[in-house]
Amino acid sequence: MAAARRGRGDSANGVVRPRPRDRGVGGGSMAGRVAVLAFCVAGIWSAYIYQGVLQETLSTKRFGPDARRFEHLAFLNFAQNVICFVWSFIMIKLWSGGSSSNGSAPIWKYWGVSVTNTIGPTMGIEALKYISYPAQVLAKSSKMIPVMLMGTLLYGVKYTLPEYLCTFLVAGGVSSFALLKTSSKTIKKLANPNAPLGYTLCFLNLAFDGYTNSTQDLIKSRYPKTNPWDIMLGMNLWGTIYNAVIMFVAPLLFSNWPYANGFEALRFCQENPEVAWDIFLFCLCGAVGQNFIFLTISRFGSLTNTTITTTRKFMSIVVSSVISGNPLSLKQWGSVVMVFLGLSIQIYLKWKRKKGREHKE
Repeated sequence: MAAARRGRGDSANGVVRPRPRDRGVGGGSMAGRVAVLAFCVAGIWSAYIYQGVLQETLSTKRFGPDARRFEHLAFLNFAQNVICFVWSFIMIKLWSGGSSSNGSAPIWKYWGVSVTNTIGPTMGIEALKYISYPAQVLAKSSKMIPVMLMGTLLYGVKYTLPEYLCTFLVAGGVSSFALLKTSSKTIKKLANPNAPLGYTLCFLNLAFDGYTNSTQDLIKSRYPKTNPWDIMLGMNLWGTIYNAVIMFVAPLLFSNWPYANGFEALRFCQENPEVAWDIFLFCLCGAVGQNFIFLTISRFGSLTNTTITTTRKFMSIVVSSVISGNPLSLKQWGSVVMVFLGLSIQIYLKWKRKKGREHKE
């Protein structure tokens, strides 16, 4: 008996040590964990809600004495790549001993997936020319729909009735919101109102994001020592290169280049410093927000992070409605509630499955 006890515990005094899964995620007292969680929630909410306000401002506001719009919204994606690349480089220098983790994925592994990571977010940002910010948030919240469609059609995955209920609520909420009449005041703020095109860009964004996320997971599984900063560095390095070619090299080669022109975007920022400052804050919010997401996932798991980001999206719509002075109608709020009810049920189902697996272990 004593030998068995020593085998499970401390060899010196027989004290049984808890297994890793018996300890709380991240360790520490309950009060400490609650404080860290509150810190993560405050960080994610403040960073991304403010980023949403800046994004809506940049897509709808008129700048300068000539009251011109900032038409080059794709430039935001390029600027975000640059800031996040610099940020991840600094974090690696500070926290990883000055270099990437040994055994992490090589930089060249990210060149392919960075193509979709460049195109997807650009489509999401460009959609703001055609639909309102709340409509964009709702459309991008329906990520489960293409995932379930792909799973059923390509891999024969069978889903439960509650999962189909979630999909119905989300799809119904987004569809009803899209069909309901948007206020004329909101439409006047859009650069080129075109709901079908705006929603199409959002759903294409979701499709590209789905591929990007699955490929990142594959890279992480093949190179387990790859940390979030390595991924952030590799993705944003290639994203910066691609966007630089598209926005600064291509316009020099083609006189009638139809895509966003980086030189014109920089000229607009030079003439309107307010725009440049808003773009910098927009990018900084994204980089800071990713910090809090990484911290949340490492300390509390991806399910907690999903819950925080989902509620953040709802709050973004509320804040947008209040700040922009374009309140949603009761029917539109009903559509919003449908979407987030479906997402909440999905989170609960994931939590239930997780508890079931832990109980079996």
